[in-house]
Amino acid sequence: MTDDLSHFCCQNLDCPAYGQRGAGNLTVCARYGPDRRQLLSCRSCQDRFSERKGTPLFDARLPENNALAVLAHLADGCGVRQTARLTGADKDTVARYALRAGPHARQRHDELAAFSPSDHPGAGR
Repeated sequence: MTDDLSHFCCQNLDCPAYGQRGAGNLTVCARYGPDRRQLLSCRSCQDRFSERKGTPLFDARLPENNALAVLAHLADGCGVRQTARLTGADKDTVARYALRAGPHARQRHDELAAFSPSDHPGAGR
C-alpha cells in the first residue's frame, strides 16, 4: 500500500521545501493513535510532524467523525448553538473549532481564488 502524500507539505518554516505540496520530500515514518494517523518526515530538513499539523483538526480531541460533522455544519452556515445541538458537542467546543477553522478557510479560499478563471489570459471571452 502506497500513501498519497501529494496534498501534504513540510510544515517547518525553515525548510527549503516549506509549503510545497507534492514535492516528493515527505515520507510516512510511523502511524499512531486509534485512527492510525500518519507521522510524516521531511527528507529536506528531517523534521517530523503529524498529518494534521496545519489543519483545524490538529490536536483535536473529538473523534474524527464528530469533528468533521461540526466543521460541516459550520460550513453550511449553522450557528454555534445549532451545530452543538445537531452534533452533540459542547457549544464551547464548537466555538473553538470555528475559531480554528476560520483562518484555514480563508487561506484555502485565497489559494483557490488565485487560480480563478478570470485571472487567466483569454478568460471571459
